[in-house]
Amino acid sequence: MPSRSPRSTSPDSVVAALRAAGCVFAEDEARLILAAARTPDELAHMVDRRITGHPLELVVGWAEFRGLRITMTPGVFVPRRRTEFLVEQALAQVPAVSVVVDLCCGSGAVGAALAAALGPVELHAADIDPAAVDCARRNTAAAGGRVHAGDLFEALPADLRGRVDILAANVPYVPTDEVGLLPSEARDHEPLVALDGGIDGLDVLRRVAAGARHWLAPGGCLLVETSERQAPAAVDAFTRSGLTTRLVVSEELYAHVVLGTKA
Repeated sequence: MPSRSPRSTSPDSVVAALRAAGCVFAEDEARLILAAARTPDELAHMVDRRITGHPLELVVGWAEFRGLRITMTPGVFVPRRRTEFLVEQALAQVPAVSVVVDLCCGSGAVGAALAAALGPVELHAADIDPAAVDCARRNTAAAGGRVHAGDLFEALPADLRGRVDILAANVPYVPTDEVGLLPSEARDHEPLVALDGGIDGLDVLRRVAAGARHWLAPGGCLLVETSERQAPAAVDAFTRSGLTTRLVVSEELYAHVVLGTKA
């Protein structure tokens, strides 16, 4: 988006600036930015950030996810609406839940949403990115969540082995060669570690699938989001890891989630 800051900070000028920069939902975005800004100078700065390509959620400082207001900070992956489907599937698959783990947690939106729906649970989240860990701690604090820094399962406390009922992992799954094709909002303002899934996009998914059985409780479920093109290989990775596997799809959200249950 080109930089075209408004000369004034009236609602009409904000809408006009956003529309000129190519924002499809300029009126809705203007309303959120106007509500978030505390001073005219802050408003002008926020509009400038948005029209120069910063994600709206990072501009206003929060993202809506399954009815929750998720705090967002610079350098953290923005939760997508399609990932709400992963949360819905987790809630449908595991009727009795004591322990939830949000792996590759980013902002912690998935863990926070699961805890909000389930009520009191033992909630853990983990990410390799320090900025994500700090952000997730804010978003899971109300649920008593514990957020750990580290690489996948290495970050988790050892006493979780064999106890996890829901293991949600919103892993990076963009093939390395396709990262540069992403919208600028993602490739320029979100961490590469949250996007790049390796040569075919499934490097992290395979690692999660391979280790999941050691952490899941009997009847526990691993859920990972993937793409339509990658789904067959993702299902195969789950099956090879000894999980009872199936693929669920939301045509409306264009969401594909692989579920693997430990017998």
